[in-house]
Amino acid sequence: MGLTIRRSGRWRWASLLGATALALSAGGALACPAGAAGTDVDFATHCIPPAIAGLPPIDGTTTATVSADDTSPKVGDTVTVTYTVVGAAASNPTDLALPADIMTPTGKVTLGGAQSGDITVAGPKKNPPVPGKAAFPSFSMTGTFTVTKPGKITLAPGDYNIHTSYIMELDTPCTVTNPPAPVSETITATAGTPANTRAITLGSATGDPGASVRVSGTGFIPGAAVTLAGRSGTTQTGDTASATADGQGSFEGSLVVNDTSTTGIVAYEGASWNAGTGAGPAAYVVNTPVPPGSQKLTTTVRAGTLAMTQAGDSVALSGVDFGRGGASTGALRTVTVQDFRGGPAGWSLTGRVTDFTGPGGTIGADRLSWTPSCAAKAGSPSTCTAGSAGTVGSSGATLAGTPDGTLTGGEFTVDAGLSLDVPAFTPPGGYSGVLTLTLS
Repeated sequence: MGLTIRRSGRWRWASLLGATALALSAGGALACPAGAAGTDVDFATHCIPPAIAGLPPIDGTTTATVSADDTSPKVGDTVTVTYTVVGAAASNPTDLALPADIMTPTGKVTLGGAQSGDITVAGPKKNPPVPGKAAFPSFSMTGTFTVTKPGKITLAPGDYNIHTSYIMELDTPCTVTNPPAPVSETITATAGTPANTRAITLGSATGDPGASVRVSGTGFIPGAAVTLAGRSGTTQTGDTASATADGQGSFEGSLVVNDTSTTGIVAYEGASWNAGTGAGPAAYVVNTPVPPGSQKLTTTVRAGTLAMTQAGDSVALSGVDFGRGGASTGALRTVTVQDFRGGPAGWSLTGRVTDFTGPGGTIGADRLSWTPSCAAKAGSPSTCTAGSAGTVGSSGATLAGTPDGTLTGGEFTVDAGLSLDVPAFTPPGGYSGVLTLTLS
């Protein structure tokens, strides 16, 4: 997602560049963009200019900050991380001024605490002009990681590389001299809701009325009392039995099936069926006598999955003018949700957005709002409900969903009008943020 901010008047643009060049060549540290999370940290950096420049390695100080779009995630959540180099240790290695939009930064963010490893981050090919021998301007890179453990997870800036594409392709890699660098951000992850891994298998998929079918189960709570039951469509029949899970959460039981309308068998913990504490239904058919001269026909409807697709991964919002600001608008790329599970559970589609970062600072995530809409394809068992119009922000909001029911499913199209409230005197340039959609 991105937007372009326009500013009229060539002399004003030239004046801005001149002021920027002066600040950079003076070696002054740039302030962290307004509203950015994380803490600015300084660390020693060893940078190697391109060989063609004929310059020795540069040992200097990098000022950087790392922020996360969610500082209280759950295990299994995806967190978007932004690594902003506020002041780079390296500079333009040539006397030649570098034009705009030829720098592409990449780097790594180091995880510590409850979770370890490196996150690869990358930034857009976007920069203001850089005078000869001047310091490189501030830039931001983003990446994601999946939370795998609960607890405090630290985020520290790591190595980065500045690639320039002008006349020739050149790299200026900068490494942390004494890794790891200081911690810039800490997030606290919680355990979240464990996935339901319960499953059952049947000794036979069919039987005569009154036959006993063997039911085997795994993934249940060790020692739990388990109810075995027949199902007719989505309704439980009167055929039930009991079993007990062993120390590994497995069980072996049997169920006598008398109801000729039975279409499946389930197993569950607790007083009644619940998709979060049960398994099945496993398909089962009760044989019925076939009259002379007749043939019995059978078929199976297989359960599918819950999935979504989107018509593109980039949205260009309308430009606004410097000094006026206002609404930068656009439309979400249409999202198609297919719920082919054939069970009782509904679904929810949520979204959250990062701050919009650019060469002159940030536009806060809380300034993006949407007006959702949702439509169900004809014949879908479920009715789709659009989320409320309002702020998206970094904490997120509901885009659309369907309720739980006796039988749910269908195909749905989800859209939303987008509006970013840009402050009047936001510095000119391109700003971009990442909108992450989650279907559950």
